[in-house]
Amino acid sequence: MDRYQRFAKSGIGRLVVGRLGLPDPYPLRRFTPGQPLLAGPVLLGGTGRLVDPVAAVLEQVDVHREAVTGQEYAALVFDATGIDDTTRLREVHEFFHPVIRSLGPSGRVLVLGGGTGVAQRALEGFTRSVGKELKRGGTVQLVHVAEGAEDGIESTLRFLLSAKSAYVSGQVIRIGRATVEEPADWDRPLAGKVALVTGASRGIGASIAEVLGRDGAHVVCLDVPAQGGDLSEVANRVGGSSLQLDITAADAPARLVDHLTQRHGGVDVVVHNAGVLRDKTLGRMDSSRWDAVIAVNLTSQERINAALLGTNALRGNGRIIGVSSIAGIAGNAGQTNYATSKAGVIGVVEALTEEMAGRGSTVNAVAPGFIETAMTAGVPLMTREVGRRLNSLSQGGLPVDVAETIAWYAHPASTGVNGTVVRVCGQMLLGA
Repeated sequence: MDRYQRFAKSGIGRLVVGRLGLPDPYPLRRFTPGQPLLAGPVLLGGTGRLVDPVAAVLEQVDVHREAVTGQEYAALVFDATGIDDTTRLREVHEFFHPVIRSLGPSGRVLVLGGGTGVAQRALEGFTRSVGKELKRGGTVQLVHVAEGAEDGIESTLRFLLSAKSAYVSGQVIRIGRATVEEPADWDRPLAGKVALVTGASRGIGASIAEVLGRDGAHVVCLDVPAQGGDLSEVANRVGGSSLQLDITAADAPARLVDHLTQRHGGVDVVVHNAGVLRDKTLGRMDSSRWDAVIAVNLTSQERINAALLGTNALRGNGRIIGVSSIAGIAGNAGQTNYATSKAGVIGVVEALTEEMAGRGSTVNAVAPGFIETAMTAGVPLMTREVGRRLNSLSQGGLPVDVAETIAWYAHPASTGVNGTVVRVCGQMLLGA
């Protein structure tokens, strides 16, 4: 909790925030092992084709099909797959209007769509607006489920309804038809899997390694030799192994493939997290700053992906996951090199989507907003405060928020989620 959050929750702070209409960040519910999926009942509505599959996923949860007066709900889920005409959009209003104020702290709103058409596209405006109205840490998502993909919704529902998605809101996610690999243990879905995380020695990379290790993966933690000490510490902490390698070196892809195949028989999950900043306005940015950022943040990913796919080192039902940025979507002054590289990461996803689907695998990316790290702690105070407050949750995210989203992509039952870029930004008010 940052200083402003502590002030906003104090006696005088509550008075000032209320009187002046200042941002009011609510402490978010985040995941801890053993935590139930939801902290209360779910209200499930709609008459589309997903009502029964959703009820089956939520069989261990108290699901209400009719609203109970005075009941506070942990989640409101509406199946809008049957809305095929704009006149039927009224059904969304009729379901949510009486109950939206009954949503509890860190509550979840899910609208389930059917994909295409004018009415289905209109649901995006609805969900994004609801996300900006919710209080007390509530989030909202729109999930489009293709015909025939009903058996592939569980991993996504579990992620979006749980505390793992604390800093994800206002997103549109599509689940396509795919062969789903159900884990033997939903608490350790990556058991027996090998995951590679680049830039794993600290910050977001270390958190990704921790979460994937928690979920059962053997994590190969990779970073440059200069970070060797911190890298070994992270690898030991997560029960994984370390690999010191400069991913921009000419022979790096071949050395990486050799390591993964000889030591581990291949790899199941590849997380391209390594990244650098070399900020300057364009007129002051020399070529070395430009080249370094593009090489690390983007070109290295392309070269590694080509080597992994060209040698089949990435095993079946594999995952390639990139770390983009809000800067790659909305741009940022002083970061033309960085924003270019992070937009390029989204381009990697778009370029590989069809090929990965043909392999029975996926490629996706996260686009973090303002995340509380050692790097953002060095940002000037006012710039930092703007970054924290300009989102629907009025606060910065944590590295674990990015890691949990990546773990959802990595889940063996998430094969229907392919070619997706999810913003982990608390529904930032600027950008696409």
